[in-house]
Amino acid sequence: MEINWRFLATMMLMVMTCRAVKAKWDFAHATFYKEAPGGACGYFDENSRSLYAGVYTTALSTALFDNGGKCGSCLEVKCIFSKWCLTGSRTVRVTATDFCPPNYAKPSDNGGWCNPPRKHLDLSIPAFEHIAVYEGGIVPVLYRKVKCLFKGGIRFTIRGNPYFLLVLVWNVGGDGQAVSVSIKGANTPWFPMRRNWGHNWEFTQARLQGQALSFRVLTSDGKYHTSINAAPHDWVFGNTYIGQP
Repeated sequence: MEINWRFLATMMLMVMTCRAVKAKWDFAHATFYKEAPGGACGYFDENSRSLYAGVYTTALSTALFDNGGKCGSCLEVKCIFSKWCLTGSRTVRVTATDFCPPNYAKPSDNGGWCNPPRKHLDLSIPAFEHIAVYEGGIVPVLYRKVKCLFKGGIRFTIRGNPYFLLVLVWNVGGDGQAVSVSIKGANTPWFPMRRNWGHNWEFTQARLQGQALSFRVLTSDGKYHTSINAAPHDWVFGNTYIGQP
C-alpha cells in the first residue's frame, strides 16, 4: 500500500501547530550530497575555500531556491514517517548555500527529486546523518525557517575591477537573507546594488576606489543592517571586510 506522505505530514503539522502556534513547518523530502566550496550562492572563504556555514548546509530545489533569493536562510529540518529516521525527535539546523538542479530525464518521484514543483532539500552528508540513516537515501521531512546563529558581523568580499564591483554578502546572521543591498562611498550618496547571482551584488554606477565603503543590507524580515565604513579607503579587490554584527 502506498503511503500518503502529505496526509500524514498534514496531520503532524496540525498536532505541532497546537503545541506551538508560531511553528510554521512545511513538508518536503531530503536527500544528501557532497558539498563543493562556493556553490550556487557563492559562499566561501577566499583563503580556505571552505563553506562559511560549516558542514551543516543544504541545496534547495527550484521551488525553494527563488533564483538565489533564499541563499543564506537557515532552516530547521526534521525527519518523519520513515524507518530511516533516527530516534529522539532529532532536528538539524542547516544553511541554504546551494541549488539542487532539476533532472528532467527522471520522474519527480524517482530520481528527479528537485524537479519543479517539488520542495526538496539536498542536505550535506553530516546534516543528513544527524537526522537519518545514510542508507535511507531519501526521507520525508518537515522544515521551517529559523534565525541564523552566525557571529562576528556581516562579511563583504569585494571582487571585480574599478568599473565593476561584485560584492559577496555573507555571514548575515539573524534572518540570513539579504533582499537588497546598497553601497556608499565616503564621497557619494547611497546607491542600490543589483543581485548578480546567489548573494553576489554588483555595482557599476561610479568608481569607488580610494573611498571608504559603507553598506546597507535589508533582510527579508524587514530589518536594515547598516555598516558604516566597513571597508577602509585603501580597500583592495579580493579582500573580505567585516560590518556590523
